[in-house]
Amino acid sequence: MLAKRIIPCLDVKNGRVVKGVHFEGLVDAGDPVELAKLYYEQGADELTFLDVTASKENRGTLLQMVERVANQIFIPFTVGGGVRSVEDVEKLLKAGADKVSINSFAVARPELISQIAERFGKQVLVLSVDARRNGQFYEVTTHGGSKGTGIDALDWIKDAEVKGAGEILLNSMDADGTKEGFDSQMTKAVKEITNLPVIASGGAGKTDDFISILQKANPDAILAASVFHYREVTIPEVKESIKNAGFEVRV
Repeated sequence: MLAKRIIPCLDVKNGRVVKGVHFEGLVDAGDPVELAKLYYEQGADELTFLDVTASKENRGTLLQMVERVANQIFIPFTVGGGVRSVEDVEKLLKAGADKVSINSFAVARPELISQIAERFGKQVLVLSVDARRNGQFYEVTTHGGSKGTGIDALDWIKDAEVKGAGEILLNSMDADGTKEGFDSQMTKAVKEITNLPVIASGGAGKTDDFISILQKANPDAILAASVFHYREVTIPEVKESIKNAGFEVRV
């Protein structure tokens, strides 16, 4: 059994880590470099850095900040936000990213998935899917959850797997920032239609939420933000609880 990965997420705006509910009402949560170093020292398996306003503001990711964070950690490092071309991916990898997350521009230009995978390999490409319930299906949203697309998330993920995505970062827009638990139903639905590793995201509020999503949907990794930023739970506490629940985890 592969070890379950615990991944803190740094949502960054104007050089600061921020957190809100459903990507709205963003409040300051700290310095990205300091938090990255803390999470690395606490035993995070990976780290994700998302420039949450890059797409809305029609600009690239903050490269200098990515470099500063990368210099503090020695674990896999995923960066996303405003990635719109193969050239953007190349810049991020040179700045210290190990993997690159794409979302809005992949929806606008699906061929971008194949272009990145062919140039750098599937292992570099994380498809970030911000999805919310829309009647009988899960709808893909873009631009930080602010724009609906009418696209069925399950169909989109299956298509992206064929095009060369290497991993799925599945963020529930309904659960994001609520601290009421992960969306196990949506995560399970995605796990059933793809062979790609799935990272569950959105809704962590307490240690039991991590165990619950593993028991109900069995994602390959779990991503969380504010519960770690505000010290409501720590990475060692989460890992110890997961281990005690019978799941493989690196402690």
